[in-house]
Amino acid sequence: MRRCRIAAVIMMLHGGLMELGGCLAVLPALAMGAEAFDAGRFFFFIVPYLQENLYMMLAMGGIYGALRLTGTIGRYKGRMWGLALSLINCVVTLALAIFMLPAGMMDGLLAASTLVLMLTAYFGKRQIAP
Repeated sequence: MRRCRIAAVIMMLHGGLMELGGCLAVLPALAMGAEAFDAGRFFFFIVPYLQENLYMMLAMGGIYGALRLTGTIGRYKGRMWGLALSLINCVVTLALAIFMLPAGMMDGLLAASTLVLMLTAYFGKRQIAP
């Protein structure tokens, strides 16, 4: 149970600070105008499509952040749907992190550690074959 709580805290930080924080950064950028605030100066992705559509990437980060927090709340309350949603979030994040380098390195690290904690908490010491 302790591993589930640690994983919940990591996912809460991941979803709250990284994803939703990045999404909320769009609001002042839009208020100042795209010309005054060039987010491409501060964030660089190796895939040109992601770099060209940075504002949409930040909006998607908000959706990912909301899903992370929803899964975390469900898991914190001991619900299986929270575990399933959190597992899906971690797997998708690990699959997409390679396209968002260098920022994806932190996403991958947090998602991988959360995934390992959730799987070891759920499966425990069970063996594959008796």
